[in-house]
Amino acid sequence: MPGVTSKAVLGFANLVVVIGLALFASAGTVWFTEGWMFMALFFGASLAITVYLARRDPALLERRTQAGPVAEKEASQKVIQGLASVAFLSTIVVPAFDRRFGWSHMPLPAVIVGDALVGLGFLVVFLVFRENTFTSSVIEVATEQRVIDTGPYAVVRHPMYVGALVLVAGIPLTLGSLVGLLTFPPFVAIIVWRLKGEERFLVSNLPGYEAYCQKTRYRLIPHVW
Repeated sequence: MPGVTSKAVLGFANLVVVIGLALFASAGTVWFTEGWMFMALFFGASLAITVYLARRDPALLERRTQAGPVAEKEASQKVIQGLASVAFLSTIVVPAFDRRFGWSHMPLPAVIVGDALVGLGFLVVFLVFRENTFTSSVIEVATEQRVIDTGPYAVVRHPMYVGALVLVAGIPLTLGSLVGLLTFPPFVAIIVWRLKGEERFLVSNLPGYEAYCQKTRYRLIPHVW
């Protein structure tokens, strides 16, 4: 699917530009070591996953390129996705402003922990993609879609969101910002809002999903919720 690959490459390049501008313009400098480390880690992992999908699962890559508020079918999910985009950018912009104005400081070990969390988040996302070819960026049910209850889906019902939350939790640390951690709770709230709507949709539209929910009790954290 050359067209899908081209679209993915353009989307990837656009994301690099948007995040790069948001990060370094907010920091007021390009002399931001933690910022460059984050960019290398984030986009290196993103590129690796994109190349993997282009080779192994182009159908999933196509599903992942149809993302954002415009792609959602339900009005409530358009709002949620819009808020999620703002919340995600805030996890980058607030630490960048912290770098500019010196609100807080993270010791090197905390930055390394942040790097590890970002890497772990991407690993979880990759495992989800490898297990479930129907992992769309929008809430929908594809033709011939079935319930996936193996791999990470045997542990929690929304492992993709687990990976995203771990990744996002690591971003302020990676960027050396204690203040930036304040952006994480709003992002969690938006993800919880989204997944509850997703579950209602899947129970109504995906045969076997309700039984799966009874079998796999926990949404995000085993033995907690």
